[in-house]
Amino acid sequence: MIFVLLGGILFVHAYANGSFIPDYRAENTIGSGQYDVPDEILEGGPIVNTTAERPQSYRLPARTVVLTFDDGPDPQWTPAVLAVLEKHQVPGTFFVLGNQVVRSPELVRELAAKGHELGVHTFTHPHLTEIPGWQRRMEYTQTQLAIAGATGIRTNLLRFPYSSRSDAFVDQDWPLLQQAGELGYLTVVNDLDSRDWERQGPDGMIERTIPPGYSGAITLWHDSGGDRSQTVEALDRYIPMMKERGYTFTTVSGGLNQALAEAGVTGATAGPVEATPGERWRGQMLIMAVRAADGTFVGFGVLFVLVGVLTIGRTLLLFVLALRHARKRRRRDFAWGPPVTQPVSVIVPAYNEKEGIVAAVRSLATGDHPGGIEVVVVDDGSTDGTADLAAGLNLPNVRVVRKPNGGKSSALNTGIALARHDLIVMVDGDTIFEPESVRRLVQPFGDPQVGAVAGNVKVGNRRGMIAKWQHIEYVIGFNLDRRLYETLRCMPTIPGAIGAFRREALDHVGGMTDDTLAEDTDVTMALGRAGWKVVYEESARAWTEAPTSIGQLWKQRYRWSYGTMQAMWKHRRSVLDKGVSGRFSRRCLAFLTVFGVLLPITAPVIDLLAIYGLIFLDRTETALAWVAMLGLQFLTAIVAFRLDKEKLGVLWVLPLQQFVYRQLMYLVLLQSVVTALTGGRLGWQKLKRTGLDPAGPGGRPVRPVPGDAATARQVSF
Repeated sequence: MIFVLLGGILFVHAYANGSFIPDYRAENTIGSGQYDVPDEILEGGPIVNTTAERPQSYRLPARTVVLTFDDGPDPQWTPAVLAVLEKHQVPGTFFVLGNQVVRSPELVRELAAKGHELGVHTFTHPHLTEIPGWQRRMEYTQTQLAIAGATGIRTNLLRFPYSSRSDAFVDQDWPLLQQAGELGYLTVVNDLDSRDWERQGPDGMIERTIPPGYSGAITLWHDSGGDRSQTVEALDRYIPMMKERGYTFTTVSGGLNQALAEAGVTGATAGPVEATPGERWRGQMLIMAVRAADGTFVGFGVLFVLVGVLTIGRTLLLFVLALRHARKRRRRDFAWGPPVTQPVSVIVPAYNEKEGIVAAVRSLATGDHPGGIEVVVVDDGSTDGTADLAAGLNLPNVRVVRKPNGGKSSALNTGIALARHDLIVMVDGDTIFEPESVRRLVQPFGDPQVGAVAGNVKVGNRRGMIAKWQHIEYVIGFNLDRRLYETLRCMPTIPGAIGAFRREALDHVGGMTDDTLAEDTDVTMALGRAGWKVVYEESARAWTEAPTSIGQLWKQRYRWSYGTMQAMWKHRRSVLDKGVSGRFSRRCLAFLTVFGVLLPITAPVIDLLAIYGLIFLDRTETALAWVAMLGLQFLTAIVAFRLDKEKLGVLWVLPLQQFVYRQLMYLVLLQSVVTALTGGRLGWQKLKRTGLDPAGPGGRPVRPVPGDAATARQVSF
């Protein structure tokens, strides 16, 4: 609904700017014949009436001048013209554009209040012969409504854009004149054109608008469309000069009424009439809609710049800090501290993980950590035989714990309570470790200030397009970000697929909680607030099974997004804390709010404006801007893939990811925000698994099990 609304606003803005009308071409104004236009029109005056059975035209009385102004109102030049008319106490007739009226309704209201006349000059200034009849009708109607909404009156005067004198009408103009008459309009052209749009000086404008002899004349001027300072100067000299010659100034309706009276036509008068309440209301709604669209578009422009600056700034920050992080880790003298050889307990919470539990447990149990690895599989009430499969491996260092279903946090806390060792690794039941992963993951605990370590999560099933997109996302969006977060001491999440904790740190923050659906983010924030270092160990890799369908992906990311927002809300008050808790929270929550919520939510504005630009603005500039943003994404991807020692070949899907996958993530985040704002609750959503290939996820072989003779220990609760 939001995207439809924003699209509708952009549509209104495009319509109000004439983006749907054909480009003007000079040859459109040149006709080859005048066979269909009646002689009464071609040889008549500048006021044409086709409402009667017989077309009629009217000239102004002698010594009468009408000043008509096209293309306004303009906030700068219409008041300047109005000041000259007031100075010399003469009226004018303003043929206004609807898209200008809705943007300056107070100016049109002032014109009407001061006795000046209004006429319709269409809504977007199209060449009327190039658009169908229904669109011409809409051009007139929308302008009429805008006038009614601004002034409470309606007019029966109409001037076609690009029209000139009555003797210039050609055959293609005749249907326009007939339609105008059917709609109740008098079509007004001119006798004399100042050609002020040429801007060749006031003298020429004055000379071109002096009637021959003492004949009357409708003169054409402009109060919009560029610099009209010469027009204002010419009027200030022209009006008193014509008065000295005995001319009077009136409006089009005033001149027509004089002409009718001189011709002895009684009971016929021309002029504005009061608009109906419905017309006034619809006109006000039109004014509000266009002004709202204009305001929104300006806001979009500001947002576009802001999003662009934030995106580029974040990218530069990523480059600088991630590269610095990589250089620091690759120094020969880098070490966390003494080698960590203490034994490790690995906790595997499992609920209906039969597809992947065997490969996962086997990869963990056969790790090469010198201190030994204890694997605790906590079966959380599975109904698919997960516990039996894990126990059936008969691995000596594996214990299987069975408990009623209580959720992932409950399963993890059970595993923590039963773990024998002080270094604890937590692993999802669908994840496969490389042989050296546990050993590498716990090395940062050589630094006594480190309380938790995030490992490097890799997508193990990369064959499908959706999986490839996630592979790119994991390398760029997760692992590159973690380098940044570690450097800034604001790591928000230890991934559930591979994370290590010091028992002391977990006890310090009260273990895992079920306050949120993102227990990993919740506990990581708690650790950061408590002053523990949370770091990233890129060499400790784990291979996880990514969702392979849009539906499954949506469920997973919906839970992640919503859970992260829950964690942010839970820790929100800590930004006011003093000391390490406040410093961590202000950095962490600021980054998550700006780059995890606000920037992704507002980023679709870039896409909407890109589409708008391709359709209605300069296509070349828009395409170049989009290519530049895509190039920035490619550059970021190349840096991330190089740092992660990944092959670049998969990046051929990156453009498609930007067009499809990114928009899907926007929608997921948007739904999460709506759920959070409305107070909705989201339950844990189990994903369907097919299992990774135990022979080598991602092409990396898993060490074979040395023996299966021993019996796995089992504990039941």
